[in-house]
Amino acid sequence: MLANTARTFVKARPLFAQRFYATGAGANTLLIVEHKDGAITGATLNALTAASKLGGSVTALVAGGDDAIAQSIAKYTGVSKVLTASDAAYSKNLPEDLAPLLVEVTKSNNFTHVFAGHTAVGKNVLPRVAALLDVAAVSDITGVESEDTFVRPIYAGNAIATVKSNDNVKIVTVRGTAFEAAQESGNNAAVEAAPEVAKSGVTEWIGEEIQKSDRPDLGTANRVISGGRGMKNGDNFKLLYDMADKMGAAVGASRAAVDAGFVDNSLQVGQTGKIVAPELYVAVGISGAIQHLAGMKDSKTIVAINKDADAPIFQVADYGLVEDLFKAVPEITEKL
Repeated sequence: MLANTARTFVKARPLFAQRFYATGAGANTLLIVEHKDGAITGATLNALTAASKLGGSVTALVAGGDDAIAQSIAKYTGVSKVLTASDAAYSKNLPEDLAPLLVEVTKSNNFTHVFAGHTAVGKNVLPRVAALLDVAAVSDITGVESEDTFVRPIYAGNAIATVKSNDNVKIVTVRGTAFEAAQESGNNAAVEAAPEVAKSGVTEWIGEEIQKSDRPDLGTANRVISGGRGMKNGDNFKLLYDMADKMGAAVGASRAAVDAGFVDNSLQVGQTGKIVAPELYVAVGISGAIQHLAGMKDSKTIVAINKDADAPIFQVADYGLVEDLFKAVPEITEKL
């Protein structure tokens, strides 16, 4: 955080973060709408809830999407207006093209805040926007105290920082698991075209390879089963896949399992992976390093299976089973 634009106060706190909310009347907020396959992402709806805590107005920007997405976000509670930039160049969220658009929209509409989800897109684009505006960025917030003061976890969630930004424009990314998703309410916000901005032309989208799975998406699943180093090898993850199929769950992994090559890094849960907060999280063969806990400790119910009774994972688990996973998991799957 730049010394001349922000002050940070740190205090110790329990493992689970407290949530803070406050409202103001003068905020004029721009919300970046992420969309994929014609649908608004869940992280955007969480960010909308956070932006609404500021009070004032919230304008949603749909870049690279069709009219259906703009009409959809216009129906959500808290949205005052929708701006659209339909150029297909924005559809892949390339920061070299998207950031100048956000800067121009922010300046031309005198926005006081720019909010986005703390996703790959938000983390990629908003720091660039902050640099172009010469302001500080406040990332991964879990609470809103006022128009200029936010709460965010630090040290892998072991402490929280209360951050006050003195910048004219606050650039903020929102941790999705800290806020409920906004709901449709029959709202009918006006839809307008965003200003035209020249494209940089320095990058070009070539393509992507997407892994297909019949299981729920890890980031949004209500049930998640994750394996760690205790799985010993990638073939043994079939035990978790079988259990997940019985439960309608997504499969995740600790960084140790990913680094060992057991599974693809798209399954990683933790500080440097996906942050999840399902109704049920089952940790199998995971010791419970703080970096992993940072990605799943907001889960509603945590179940741990580990043969080491002293494993740190049991300190945050609601239910714990001290047992060899190669015995316990097949038995649980059979009973399911």
